[in-house]
Amino acid sequence: MEVTVECQKRPEGSKTKALRREGLIPAVLYGHQVTESVELTINVKEAKQLLKNASANKTIIDLKVPEISWNGKTVIREVQYHPYKSEIYHLSFFSVNQ
Repeated sequence: MEVTVECQKRPEGSKTKALRREGLIPAVLYGHQVTESVELTINVKEAKQLLKNASANKTIIDLKVPEISWNGKTVIREVQYHPYKSEIYHLSFFSVNQ
């Protein structure tokens, strides 16, 4: 099963607490250009829906980032949660060749 998600490029100098208050989760995309990573944000509702439909390191995700004109196949490499709340704190995506 493939899942499609759209993320936005994270604004320079933005604070993670402020992003979370706005309903956005910080994320990062690795491997799309060999050594360069891109900081992203994803809507909380989309992230929760994504994690219902996808498993880390198993499910292929079609990730779209319009600001950098990048579309590609990724997997979720890591999901970080708040230590005592059930809130998603951070997502890591890794680009795969398919």
